[in-house]
Amino acid sequence: MTTFLTNEALHQKTSQELTSLLYEACYDNLEKAMTTIDDKDFIQANEHLQKASDILHRLGAGINYEAGIVADQLEQVYNYMADKIFEANFKKDKTLIEEVLKLLTPIMSSWNEAMKKKRDVQPRVLKQKASAYESTSVYGD
Repeated sequence: MTTFLTNEALHQKTSQELTSLLYEACYDNLEKAMTTIDDKDFIQANEHLQKASDILHRLGAGINYEAGIVADQLEQVYNYMADKIFEANFKKDKTLIEEVLKLLTPIMSSWNEAMKKKRDVQPRVLKQKASAYESTSVYGD
C-alpha cells in the first residue's frame, strides 16, 4: 500500500473496510517480496513475507465463526497460505508466493465486491425503513 493512513482515519474505518485494507497490504507485501527476491535482496524479501504472514494471522483472528462452514474453510485457506508463505520465505521461492497470490486474489476481490454491493443496498433499505415508519406514523397524512 503506497498511502499511509493516520490513526484517526483508521479509527473511522468499519471492520469491513479494515479487512479490505489488510487484504491489500498482504497482497502488496507478497508482490514486493517477489520483486526483492528478483533483486536478490533477501533481507527485504524476508521482511515483506513476515508482514504478509502477520496479516494473514490477523485476518484469521477476525473470522466470525458464527458464519458456519464458510468460516472454517476460510480459516483453512488462511492457514494453507501462511504455511506457503513460510516455505516461500525459507526457500525464497517465487512460485510459492504466486500460489498464495492466486488464492488471495479471488478472496480479496469477493470481499471488495460484497462491500460494494452492501453499500449499494444499504441506502435503499434505509429508505424502505423510513417509508414504513412514515406510513405508520401518527403524524402522517
